[in-house]
Amino acid sequence: MVAPTETLPTVDHGRPFDPAAIRSQFPIFDRLLPNGKPLIYLDSAATAQKPHAVIEKERECYERYYANAYRGDYQFGVQIDEELEATRAKVRDFIGASQSEEIIFTSGTTMSINLVADAWGRKFLKPGDEILLTQMEHHANIVPWQQVAHATGAVLKYISLTSDWQLDLNRLGDVLTDRTKMVAVSGMSNVLGTAPPVREIAAAAHKRGALVLVDGAQSVPHLVTNVGEQEIDFLAFSAHKLYGPSGVGVLWGRRHLLEAMDPFLGGGHMISEVFWDHSNWAAIPAKFEAGTLPIAQAIALGTAVDFVTSLGMPAIGAHDLDLTVYAHQRLSTVPGLRIFGPEPTQKGPIVSFAIEGLHPQDLANLVDRKGVAVRHGHHCTMPLHSLFGVPATTRASFGVYTTRDDIDVLVEAIEFARQKVRRA
Repeated sequence: MVAPTETLPTVDHGRPFDPAAIRSQFPIFDRLLPNGKPLIYLDSAATAQKPHAVIEKERECYERYYANAYRGDYQFGVQIDEELEATRAKVRDFIGASQSEEIIFTSGTTMSINLVADAWGRKFLKPGDEILLTQMEHHANIVPWQQVAHATGAVLKYISLTSDWQLDLNRLGDVLTDRTKMVAVSGMSNVLGTAPPVREIAAAAHKRGALVLVDGAQSVPHLVTNVGEQEIDFLAFSAHKLYGPSGVGVLWGRRHLLEAMDPFLGGGHMISEVFWDHSNWAAIPAKFEAGTLPIAQAIALGTAVDFVTSLGMPAIGAHDLDLTVYAHQRLSTVPGLRIFGPEPTQKGPIVSFAIEGLHPQDLANLVDRKGVAVRHGHHCTMPLHSLFGVPATTRASFGVYTTRDDIDVLVEAIEFARQKVRRA
């Protein structure tokens, strides 16, 4: 990692990475809030704001050539199919996959993980098999595995965390065994920001004959992702955290694994033939895309991929690091504030914290008066918060449009909140 610097990182084509200029591409920042304050949006880990190009692509689809997908040979139908396949190819290249057919459109990360847990897990897991998770997982990467474990008799195990909130890989051999069939791990914790060494975990899992699924909801928007180089088997992520539309996401899986799995949902488009007493499935990806896709949203996902690619993932990473180091520095000046997570050079752009004597919900409500949007609660990680010994935290998370000035306003708003509570 590199130290923070006032020098702006550059994108692949040599232009400076200027978050203020990037911010101008997001219409939501053009207006003031009802209280007259500008929006300081620090909740990008929950969902990212949308650039004009993504909004306009979705509008273009509805206004100029909307039709159902993979249904019609008329002009609009053909164009829709071409646009969807263009997005599939963009996603393929973005994540380093080799085949477009391995890209499955879903409703988001949660559905993608459920698809694997159900369509792979219920078919291949047996009593006594083990599913290995980590203590920092989002509920979306815990609950589906709990359900399939209960249904199949498989056993859940967890990789523990170290005192500095990293995965304790020194003890990986204690929990990764010949019975392990699936290792499901977050590419970046949505609370800690911890980004584990996925390739190292995958190598260890494969030596035991286990598969690896990565929850890329947080990592894909911030880290270079290459499923081939990382040697993983499944990747799940959502468009809405990648500056794309809500309601659409991706499951990537190795072709032979997807072909061996049974469909997750039944209905139109996912079949090749239907008879009175049985059906034959369509080839991938259609086998896992039952019904009508979120068509305009999937097409605009391609535009979101274009957007982040134009900025350059290494430049985004350098920007993230600068903001995270600066946020740690500024927040450390707040009396009674405790940050949960690794050192800033060892994490993504997520800072979760608690302040002595100030409830996270009260804090979120008070800083909102200053136009600052942060997340409060357990962030769908109740087991992880039990390790903290607190029921909830406040989270600030950053995007390509976040500036150091935003973090300064956050710290000022926290001081405002502390004064309000002291006077109450």
